[in-house]
Amino acid sequence: MTEIEYGRQKQLLRVRGRNVAWVPPLLLLAGIVLLDFNTTEHFRIITWIVLVPGSAAAICGVWTTGAFAALAVVTYVAVDSAWPGQYQAGLGDFVLVAVGGLMATFASAVRVRKEKQALHFQDIAETTRRTVLRPLPPRWAGLEQAGVYLAADVDARVGGDFYDIQPGPHGTRVFVGDVQGKGLAAVETAAALLGTFREAGYHEKDLATVAERLEIRMLRHRSHTTALGRDDGERFATAVLIGFPEDTEDTADTPDIIEIVNFGHEPPLAVGPHGVRELPSGDGLPLGLADLADGAPVVHRVPLAADETLLMVTDGVTEARDRTGGFYPLARDLASGDPACGGAGAGGAEPWELVRRVRDGVLRHSGGRLGDDTTAFAVRRIRQAGGEGGEQGGLRS
Repeated sequence: MTEIEYGRQKQLLRVRGRNVAWVPPLLLLAGIVLLDFNTTEHFRIITWIVLVPGSAAAICGVWTTGAFAALAVVTYVAVDSAWPGQYQAGLGDFVLVAVGGLMATFASAVRVRKEKQALHFQDIAETTRRTVLRPLPPRWAGLEQAGVYLAADVDARVGGDFYDIQPGPHGTRVFVGDVQGKGLAAVETAAALLGTFREAGYHEKDLATVAERLEIRMLRHRSHTTALGRDDGERFATAVLIGFPEDTEDTADTPDIIEIVNFGHEPPLAVGPHGVRELPSGDGLPLGLADLADGAPVVHRVPLAADETLLMVTDGVTEARDRTGGFYPLARDLASGDPACGGAGAGGAEPWELVRRVRDGVLRHSGGRLGDDTTAFAVRRIRQAGGEGGEQGGLRS
């Protein structure tokens, strides 16, 4: 049972916050008893009462299931005894009901134990995810931000997608990427890259130096895991590194100049009232493959208007497929004025609004069947006077 299915089950079995999981087995018991009394002696169904603890085992706790097992036995004896001796079901069916109740109670205990283990593993995965993808204030370091992460494995809830913001004396840096592969090995690689980004993004003046440090970290991490005997020799990561320089003029008439280094990642999109435009993707190779290039990745300096928001996604978004195999048309949906298609529309350049529409658009397009981890991350400069959130503030869900 997945977390989503388990959550839906719990919700369906609660009315105004009260647990009503015991109601269906009780109704089933009452129905069997009434039907048995209202049929002829040639159609005795009291033995069906063994279904009562069986149904309770699927939705109730162990003690409740045990209570229904005992109630089923007592009810069987009472109802069967009310019939003349020649029409009674007899000892054989009594044993069936009693053994069925015991087995149902045991099955309930196994189910509850498995659910607790699944929730424990999900807690571990959630803790791991929050360690790698640390919570970010919605307004921080001169930027408004919002992000959404959907793991393709809803049980694990963790994968190789990552994003982060690092303020520093040389401006604010943003890092979004996707590690090749899945599982804890991909998470470990993402954590290594993010650790280097947080240090180099703070200390290094030039974005090119930050990019170089990230490439070196990827190679060192790969060398270490290979020495441990793991098959990580070919692992790489696509990423986009963005710098918001500290000395950018903050006026409505003068566009900001931002710096971008693209490591073979999906190009960022600038979304604003005038439409959606794709920023230069560059010719950089993924992190870990620099030895195949002639030189270091190019640092692009591009304008970003005051009313534009940067949207960065992983390939889980652009490669999401519908039933016919068609890819999700991200740019077209964002440019559309139809909110049902994820169009930007009025106020659509708000970071939280953009990532929400991307999330809804991907889930709608794929029918909820995600083939890869899916991440959308949006940032824009804070323009309001006194809007700087500092390093305080809450995380927007």
